[in-house]
Amino acid sequence: MLRHYESLGLVRPTGRTGSGYREYSAEDIQRIFHIEILRSLGLSLREVGRALDDPGFTPSELVHDLIRQTRERIAAETELLTRLLRIDAAEPADWEDVLRIVALLQALGSESAGKRQRAALSSDAQVPAEALAEAVLCETDPNVAGALRWALARSGDAALGPLAEGLGSPVAEVRKRAVQSIAEIPSAASTELLRDALTNPDLVVRRYAALTLGARGVADAVPTLIDMIVDGVNDTDAADALSGLAGDPASAERIAAGLVDRLADDAVPAPVRLRLTQALADIPGPTTSGALAELSHDDDRAVALTAAYILKLRGDAR
Repeated sequence: MLRHYESLGLVRPTGRTGSGYREYSAEDIQRIFHIEILRSLGLSLREVGRALDDPGFTPSELVHDLIRQTRERIAAETELLTRLLRIDAAEPADWEDVLRIVALLQALGSESAGKRQRAALSSDAQVPAEALAEAVLCETDPNVAGALRWALARSGDAALGPLAEGLGSPVAEVRKRAVQSIAEIPSAASTELLRDALTNPDLVVRRYAALTLGARGVADAVPTLIDMIVDGVNDTDAADALSGLAGDPASAERIAAGLVDRLADDAVPAPVRLRLTQALADIPGPTTSGALAELSHDDDRAVALTAAYILKLRGDAR
């Protein structure tokens, strides 16, 4: 090493002994230590020479460049580590499996939507769930996204961890893709995750979670579903979900009370009253019947006629 430094002019021995060995002074030793310190920061030997010998050399630009290079190197190493972990998670049996998995991972990152879709739908090798989750959270093509959600549903709960992180993303579209993907995984764990999503700050996430939970018979979704009817956002789907939940008598009374409570406000505009009236149609129980009787005398003709018609149908049913 010292001979190499000497050949580059980085360090020169003070002299030689009678036996021909190089002699280094205290200043020479200090310079050698300085060389090693600068090398530890990632400087090339040429840059080390400039730093030590050029009085006009300023380190700031070089340090900034070293920071950039280090970040790029860390990003590349992190990407490699992630890929290796995903290959390991797939538990390849042989090198052929490894090659197939790597090819699928590369296809998922392709610029071609067709290649990404084929990778998601591929059945000749299992794509790691984390890779699928990362892909679906970034996917903008609806056809590819649908294929990825299908693949994620097949992978089961293994994908829920990355998708749960997606619910907390600062990007609204990522949060939406996360809740959509979770909704297509039919498991108790995904249901619990959707139940937690009912308190998500993102209104879109809460609504999507409520529709899915309503279809799964989870009564915790009722308040959000009623809010959707009031707001006129997917109100038909929300009303259908409430109708399904109303098969349980206790839930039916809770739903009826929630709808009636919203109608109690005199400031509720006629379009909202009409949607709430329509939602009451499939909710059994005396609370609903009483509310419909009152609504049949509503000042808005459409609301009154709708309530009267529903009452008539309920009377025919009895």
